[in-house]
Amino acid sequence: MSATLKAVTAIAPPVPEDGSTPVLLARAVELGRQFASLAARHDESGDAPAEQFEALRAAGLLRLTIARAEGGHGAGLATARAVVSAIAQGDPSVALILSMHYSQHAALVRADREGLGEWPDRPARRLVAESLRGLSLINAAQVEPALGSPSHGGLPEALARRVGDQWLISGHKLYVTGAPLLSWINVLARTDEAEPRLGSFLVPRQARGVRIVETWDPVGMRATASHDVVFQDAAVPLDHAVGLKPARLGLQRDAHGTAWYFNLVGSVYDGAARAARDWLLGFLATRRPSALGGAALASLPTVQDTVGRIEILLATNDWLLRSHAQAYDDGTAPGTLAGVVKHTVIDNAVQAVGLAIELAGNHGLARRNPLERHHRNVLCSHIHAPPNSLLRGHAGRAALQGELGSA
Repeated sequence: MSATLKAVTAIAPPVPEDGSTPVLLARAVELGRQFASLAARHDESGDAPAEQFEALRAAGLLRLTIARAEGGHGAGLATARAVVSAIAQGDPSVALILSMHYSQHAALVRADREGLGEWPDRPARRLVAESLRGLSLINAAQVEPALGSPSHGGLPEALARRVGDQWLISGHKLYVTGAPLLSWINVLARTDEAEPRLGSFLVPRQARGVRIVETWDPVGMRATASHDVVFQDAAVPLDHAVGLKPARLGLQRDAHGTAWYFNLVGSVYDGAARAARDWLLGFLATRRPSALGGAALASLPTVQDTVGRIEILLATNDWLLRSHAQAYDDGTAPGTLAGVVKHTVIDNAVQAVGLAIELAGNHGLARRNPLERHHRNVLCSHIHAPPNSLLRGHAGRAALQGELGSA
């Protein structure tokens, strides 16, 4: 861990046993500030942010969404969103890996609370125990070369073969966020049974037959290290299967997973847009072109108008993300709201950073200034499935359903 991050974790007070939300959020804000100083280096190298996650572990933030009864903080979506947002303003790559870890543990808590029986007890308890004891991250692996995202329909080629008292997992997964840092990968696969079933299989990343292929070399979000992972007869016990259902039903997305995923992904890119806005405000206040006679760019009405547009876009995001997360925790959020949040927040974030680039001009595209990096990062928001075009299609079909039925 760098000297900067060691200092942060050393001076932080012990986390209260009740997981005091103000203390946890204050830690997230401070770590977000520190991560910002490391973001450019990780963007350039593409290295996975290992020391940042050690700092998050030391600050008690990796157990945020683990149930209190298990030794975690029992946080809901509202608190998780606030933490992810604070981290994203420092480094959205770190925040994206963190958001995936939070979502997996939140799904486990929900399954326990509602008695769904989807997560097998023994490996679930092991996941929790490892996350409480040290640095143990988990994420899902779903996208494949031929299938693309399962959001579009179709079955994965990844196969789980039952041999004795084990499943042997084989397949090729793309875009596994945080792959080098993970301890566990929740692999979407179908079984080779006469009546195939579809579900996920908990595979230790260090298991024999699991290989990371370093393919991730994008324009932005480089430190997510979202490499390919190839599985070749990776053996796991039979009880490491999660949520197996008949494959003919296709992938069943549940409202809980959708709400968490859409809100936290939106929070990641909203955080990147806020970092861009913060840099822009400082630039506009200090940039004094000779044509203005010593006055700052911030004094121009046209500049103020564009900054106002950025503020309105980000204020809209803040309201949507906060109100959706709180409503979901309270059990009052309509099922369609999550898609509206993802669509609107991502579009607003991209538009806000685009406006910032217009105001900064060449300075905004110069590699010496972080706005260029924020711009590349926020452009990656549209790659997250389902794409906004698919969300619009769903909304349009739902609105027209009655009309089409009566035509």
